[in-house]
Amino acid sequence: MNLIDGFSSPKDAIENITNGFKSAFLSPFTCRMNEGKYAFADTAYQVEKFFMGSHAIHGLTYDAPFTVAETEATENYASVKLTYTYNKNDVGYPFTYAVSHVWKLEAGNKLSVTTTVVNQSAQPIPYAQGWHPYFTLGTSVDDCSLQFTTDKQVEFDDTLLPTGGILNDDRFKEGIALKDIFLDNCFHLADEGNHACVLSNDLVKLTIAPSGAYPYLQIYTPPDRKSIAIENLSGAPDCFNNGLGLLLIEPNTPITFATTYSATHLK
Repeated sequence: MNLIDGFSSPKDAIENITNGFKSAFLSPFTCRMNEGKYAFADTAYQVEKFFMGSHAIHGLTYDAPFTVAETEATENYASVKLTYTYNKNDVGYPFTYAVSHVWKLEAGNKLSVTTTVVNQSAQPIPYAQGWHPYFTLGTSVDDCSLQFTTDKQVEFDDTLLPTGGILNDDRFKEGIALKDIFLDNCFHLADEGNHACVLSNDLVKLTIAPSGAYPYLQIYTPPDRKSIAIENLSGAPDCFNNGLGLLLIEPNTPITFATTYSATHLK
């Protein structure tokens, strides 16, 4: 059973990645950036790559050509290491950093994704990252439940940019049926304890367990209700301007992010 709602082929992904950004790696910023503009170290920058409406969206590496650097396979797991260097590709982010992803598929329907980022610039750089996968459990989202630990929703304006406010929202703490619930929202996960997000129906339970490096969770339910985007983020939308989760990476100092996905058959 394929739990990933993705593209039908590499060709399909290359040609249509901006149609939904399915499974895209979001870096060096996540979600939306207000008009593609930000200021850093007393310098104003304008990102150029991709806009949705008035705002730059989903970073600069969603279509980056990663290189297979290492592979390994045993009776219990298979893994691959993918590498890419962003080298001042967009005038609005004139910095250099190296990215490596280690994907490890283990027995028992467990997948881990560990990302290491190294700033190769001479000065500290602003940074945030996330993932944009869509999941399907073989039924409509309306037949699924969602559970994760938070009572803090990031307040958005009508263009999906944070206003600076935090809304109380504890609907998902004990789990809630998603029928007639429409989401395009960002949540701040509890500072302590379990950060796991559980999507389930009568057939399957999918557990998404991020490390503390991903304190934000973006949830999106597409109009067709066939799948749901569950996005682990290190920083909130527009964090280059609002500072919510924005990282400052020192030169030549690796920083690591990790998420584990595990699936269990219920019937």
